[in-house]
Amino acid sequence: MIPILIVDNEEKFCKVIKAALELESLPAAYVVSGEQALKWLKNNSTELIISDLRMEGMDGLELLKKVKIHNPEIEIIIMTAFASQKSAIDALKEGAADYLIKPFEMDELLLRIRRILQQKKLRTENRQLRSQVGKPILYDGMIGRSKPMMEVYQLIHKAASTDSTVLITGESGTGKELVAEIIHNQSSRKNEHFIAINCAAIPENLLESELFGHEKGAFTGASQRKIGKFELAETGTIFLDEIGDTSLIIQAKLLRVLQKKEIFRLGGNERINVNTRVIAATNREMDKMVREKKFRQDLFYRLHVFPIKLPSLRERKEDIPDLVNHFIKRYDIIGIHKEALKVLMEYDWPGNIRELQNVIERAAILANSLITREDLPVFKTDQDHESFEFDIPLKGFELVQFERYLIKQAIRKAGGNKTLAAQILGITRRRLYSMMKTLQI
Repeated sequence: MIPILIVDNEEKFCKVIKAALELESLPAAYVVSGEQALKWLKNNSTELIISDLRMEGMDGLELLKKVKIHNPEIEIIIMTAFASQKSAIDALKEGAADYLIKPFEMDELLLRIRRILQQKKLRTENRQLRSQVGKPILYDGMIGRSKPMMEVYQLIHKAASTDSTVLITGESGTGKELVAEIIHNQSSRKNEHFIAINCAAIPENLLESELFGHEKGAFTGASQRKIGKFELAETGTIFLDEIGDTSLIIQAKLLRVLQKKEIFRLGGNERINVNTRVIAATNREMDKMVREKKFRQDLFYRLHVFPIKLPSLRERKEDIPDLVNHFIKRYDIIGIHKEALKVLMEYDWPGNIRELQNVIERAAILANSLITREDLPVFKTDQDHESFEFDIPLKGFELVQFERYLIKQAIRKAGGNKTLAAQILGITRRRLYSMMKTLQI
């Protein structure tokens, strides 16, 4: 391990710090001026410099500036007995990793040194990880290099070259609407409207009006004519998301559109021809719905002209590193630690890409500079824990006391190891410390 360099005019103080570091298996060297520090660096390497701010000759701030010009990867902790807010801000602006006011406890210095060295190690590992991952393959906004995704890209390209009806199937969160948009944007209709409607989000009595429009007086509250989504998407594309959630009545009307390319507004008798491409999507098992007569067989065949099935994230786990690095770019953090990425790779992601994106967003908010295991939620499966019942006494009990009891028991079982105790409780270590502080444990 390369030594830590100590820089201070007081040699006795340097020796004290050097001895303390070496007791902790941290090799150290010292010099008694900024000029000597620069000479030392010409023939030696270090990851960390601990320097006094006020020194004769070259002061700590000037040393900091010179080191950062030639060795920007070296971290520097500034020490001073003459603390001021301005001096602290100046040092941090110039790139100091931390700031200590003399006199300080040696344990405090050691804690900060280990934190800085650990962060450097994590950054190095993350750079290596990114180089191993390589450049992600992007297909018009989609990310993935796995075989299932390559097959999806081919189908999208073929679907875009035709004007056929497309049915996109796949679990929630797999990117069905994104695929529909890509097909539209690569098709001959790309300069026309792309209109999406979530059939599951609109009550049945309103969905017909949304899709086909209505005439004035068609129902109570219809004070004027309304143009429906099929008309608005004329010469463009309409995306019917969650079409498996539509009623049989709506299905019959959709069948007419696909068969005859015409609609009637609700409450109207005028036949309106429409030239609108239909792309539909569902997370339901359509074959099963047809067998159970919950979805019209004839409509299913009309929709199933060009099917595209999107793989779940657990079927394309090799794409997770690319997806994670793509999401991380949106935040002011370095990246993700390999142990955290390992956790993400082992999880099955029932919510697919949408769930992964939400997890990364939350972790990026919690992370200091690098997403670690502690920044991730505790992923649970049905098999993770045995179910148990707690019989609440009729006279009641204090929930706070019960929480205090559980935390203390977990810490005892973990032998005092807070990380393990947090895992036992199914929470993050940060959450455990917060609860311990609140409960005064």
